[in-house]
Amino acid sequence: MSSLIERESEILADFEMFDDWADRYRYLIELGEKLPALSEEHKIEANKVQGCQSQVWLVAERKGGQVVFSADSDSAITRGLIALLVRLFSGLTSAEIATANLTFIEKLGFAKHLSMSRANGFASMIQMIKRLAAQP
Repeated sequence: MSSLIERESEILADFEMFDDWADRYRYLIELGEKLPALSEEHKIEANKVQGCQSQVWLVAERKGGQVVFSADSDSAITRGLIALLVRLFSGLTSAEIATANLTFIEKLGFAKHLSMSRANGFASMIQMIKRLAAQP
């Protein structure tokens, strides 16, 4: 399993292949389309990410020393964003997730290209991932 830094580098390289933001958005939507659907039993209030305009559900499961995430959303771009975070964090340890500084998000340019509400929702997704990873 690759480290957080290696995963960040891979994601940056993937997005750098695209010259404009329209192509990056299409790629983000494709990532969301590849995300396995979350079963209906997990689409409950307790698993909802608070602070997102769209509905986003996030579930964490412990496997050995690693935290494995599953997620879903009712919005194509938001589903792509959560798919990106699942790709980044799933399979890491709680400690790796807790200490992640995520500077690559700024390098991707999301802060400049996401709407304020979507950027706030993205931050809420990251907060929930870190909170779930910290639980025993």
